[in-house]
Amino acid sequence: MSRRFHRIAFIASPTPEARQAAEALMRRYDNVLPEEADVVVALGGDGLMLQALHRFMAPGTPIYGMNRGTVGFLMNEFREDGLIDRLESAHCSIIHPLLMEARDTEGREHRARALNEVYMLRQTHQTAKLKISVDGHVRLPELIADGVLAATPAGSTAYNLSVGGPILPLNAQLLALTPISAFRPRRWRGALLPDYARIRIDVIDAEHRPVAAVADHTEFRRTASVETWLDHDTDLVLLHDPGHSLDERILREQFG
Repeated sequence: MSRRFHRIAFIASPTPEARQAAEALMRRYDNVLPEEADVVVALGGDGLMLQALHRFMAPGTPIYGMNRGTVGFLMNEFREDGLIDRLESAHCSIIHPLLMEARDTEGREHRARALNEVYMLRQTHQTAKLKISVDGHVRLPELIADGVLAATPAGSTAYNLSVGGPILPLNAQLLALTPISAFRPRRWRGALLPDYARIRIDVIDAEHRPVAAVADHTEFRRTASVETWLDHDTDLVLLHDPGHSLDERILREQFG
């Protein structure tokens, strides 16, 4: 069987455990620059995996993570032995990022991508007042809450889950729109939207009730409006060992 991956690049989070793991693997396997690699092996936790996916978003280099961090939902088990065989037999999960376009209260425009979620969050003690539109139609004239988030299926088990949002199967063609500590309307628990939906969120009284917009780890303050939608033209590839695919992990999460 011909190999899929000939050139491997190793990257690691700055923790001693991750650095030691990377050094051990580089002694056993050839290492190339990430820009030249067929596959990137990331040693760390889920934070490093998100950074790697953002870093290699343009070339679309597959990422195979091994857990040397505190949270490893996106990672494989760490082992030094058999790395080549594990890479060749790994299953691919394709995910698409959310694209966020934000405008601040001074009229400046900002753009960022998110693999997990795009969210808006109040900046002060006062609750945020938000107007939510989907595909040009106002669906919620006023949401009074700490904020609201839009999550991809891959990100549905992260912040979305912690604020009571639904877990989405990886292949579900859906986005989760979930309020963060909603005050009014009290009974609104969010919505499931088709993954081609374009979501717009306008901040009501943005000067006196400032709101931040966040795409994964990129934050813009004093936001007046945000539009977000799934970028179907960008494919991100995660590699997982057989029986431990991202689909399987998301399914297991639903059963505790």
